[in-house]
Amino acid sequence: MRELVAAVQRADVDEVTALLESGADPDTLQDGLPVLCLAVAAYDRPVAEALLQAGADPLRRLPDGSTPLTRAVDGGSHLLTYALATSRMPLPAPVRAEVLARARRWAEAGAEAELRRLTGLAGPVRRIRVEDDEIGWWCEQLTLGGMTVRDEHRAVLTSMEERYGTRTPFDELVARALAHPDRDHVVWSDVVFTLGRRLDEETWQWARDLLDHPGRLHRLLAAEILLLLILGDLVKQGDPFRDRGRELVPWAEQEEDPEVLAALLNAMTHDSAPEIEAVGLSYLTHPDPRVRSLVPGAVHQHDDGRSRIRPESLTAVLTLAHDEDPGVREAVCHWLAHQRGREPEVGDALVTLTHDERQVIRVCAVSGLAYRDDPRCVEAEHRIGPLDPEQPFDERLLDVWRYQRRREAADGG
Repeated sequence: MRELVAAVQRADVDEVTALLESGADPDTLQDGLPVLCLAVAAYDRPVAEALLQAGADPLRRLPDGSTPLTRAVDGGSHLLTYALATSRMPLPAPVRAEVLARARRWAEAGAEAELRRLTGLAGPVRRIRVEDDEIGWWCEQLTLGGMTVRDEHRAVLTSMEERYGTRTPFDELVARALAHPDRDHVVWSDVVFTLGRRLDEETWQWARDLLDHPGRLHRLLAAEILLLLILGDLVKQGDPFRDRGRELVPWAEQEEDPEVLAALLNAMTHDSAPEIEAVGLSYLTHPDPRVRSLVPGAVHQHDDGRSRIRPESLTAVLTLAHDEDPGVREAVCHWLAHQRGREPEVGDALVTLTHDERQVIRVCAVSGLAYRDDPRCVEAEHRIGPLDPEQPFDERLLDVWRYQRRREAADGG
């Protein structure tokens, strides 16, 4: 059906879906290949998923012996491979073995080396950075001699191993992440996610020991893994490391790299303890705004029936409401907006932040006032200003209205 082929080539997922719902064959051929292969070659996951949902066969053997699934593995797209591999449950054992072997070959050789081997070419490789706006990941796309691959094969291997029950050694996963030394790269992120879901003492100890490594990237990776371990998995295994952020204090006290320190503070501050507060407040004037923005979260929440925050700690945090960096001010505003103590300084600071130059901070501050039942929120709401119609609606914009309804109800209206 030429209409379906054309829609797939245009990456028009709505038209593809409509044609499939009207009876188009999801295994329609174009030049001897099913249209699913067109989507795979174009790294078009939405179209591929529409075809799979309509019944396209990811395991169909093609004239060259490949399948749409193995082509996705070779192409190096982590999420596209996962979509094809999970569209049929379960994959036959020989297919699983083939997928793992293929991904391992690419992962061990490296995308460029394998690309050169397959093309037999020694010329320059064209490279572009490809970003996933939805997730925030990025990868590198390499093209040589008309063949294009992405450098996500180590993530393909990692996710497939986990899915099929292989517990890859900690050090091997660390090596995969460090082969792509950027915390936003797909492989790095997938390794962190994989290890962060191993909620066992062995993984905790391995990650914590990695904090002693002289290399900053090793320590950064460790801090991100520890954060996920602390966050836990409330759906499956609970939160066994919830109260162990305080164990990271000695490393946070001595860490000099600001990116690693920020990651450590982020992990620690999901716990609450006086020692965490002390190390957090010690970085109140740290030169890196990423570190300063995490200081409020370190403040220990006391519950003595009167005040949940020590006055001196609150005073220290309130200085950050005037920080030169808007990211720090936004973090402080968010923290203040969620404080339920009755300290008047909190409300006063929120009122000040309703005058901030950034609208997102003004919205947060007005919301915080309304949630605290502070009548000043009504007048402050007018300072939010016109909203960008292209941006999603912010639910916090209704908080002043909710405050007014609460007041009317309390007054008997």
